[in-house]
Amino acid sequence: MGSFGNLILNENMKIFRRPRTWIMLSILALISLLMPVLLREGMGSAGVPFWEAAVTTVQIVFFLNTIFCVVIAAEAVAGEFTWGTIKLLLIRPWSRSKILASKYLTVIIFSILSTLVVIVMATGMSYLLFSHDGPSGSGNALTLWGYLYVDLFITLAIAFMVSSVFRSGALAIGLSLFIMFSQSIFSLIFNPVRYEWAKYVLFNNMDLSKYMTSGADFALMGGPSAGMTLGFSIAVLAVYYVIFMVISWVVFSKRDVAG
Repeated sequence: MGSFGNLILNENMKIFRRPRTWIMLSILALISLLMPVLLREGMGSAGVPFWEAAVTTVQIVFFLNTIFCVVIAAEAVAGEFTWGTIKLLLIRPWSRSKILASKYLTVIIFSILSTLVVIVMATGMSYLLFSHDGPSGSGNALTLWGYLYVDLFITLAIAFMVSSVFRSGALAIGLSLFIMFSQSIFSLIFNPVRYEWAKYVLFNNMDLSKYMTSGADFALMGGPSAGMTLGFSIAVLAVYYVIFMVISWVVFSKRDVAG
């Protein structure tokens, strides 16, 4: 466990020693602070609950958060091949599985950190600028943010898999962003209402906010289709996630890096 902990520490040092990482986190923090200010200028503060402003801010900034996290995930493995450091890493007394696991856990750690930065900054500034009257919407807000992170979690799994299989950070970033921005389009084309089998399509299960009681207010792609429940979508996402991880581990473990 100690050696694995050192691996994770080493991977975190690779990420957080780069100025780019701190620039990305600073951008997320700055936008999360400025967005409530812009919302107040546009809507005013009277009668607007701070949770509503915080939810709106997080939803907007989360797109940028996803992009930054995808960049980190895409370069986790592909970057080692691009920079030619993969051979130096593999000659160490660690198994390939441990090396890949440490990289993946580091990506997840960064995604949790960046998400917390967005949520804390957005909520803190909204609390200062907007009303505290009325019923608390903290329950809905926390649920929505959890669903947003699940979407991010699956997107990162895709980016990490492509990075491991194709050794291309650009391809991993491009494909992940394509999936992120085209979810709604594919959900319209492969509508479960029209095609029964479409409810098993990844895109139709990534937006879990449609299962919220106030889904009409929060969901990105409309309400759930017949035969689809929260448990069903989580199960479908879990199957896809296992597939992505298995592909990543199998390809990375068997890949010849001598050339």
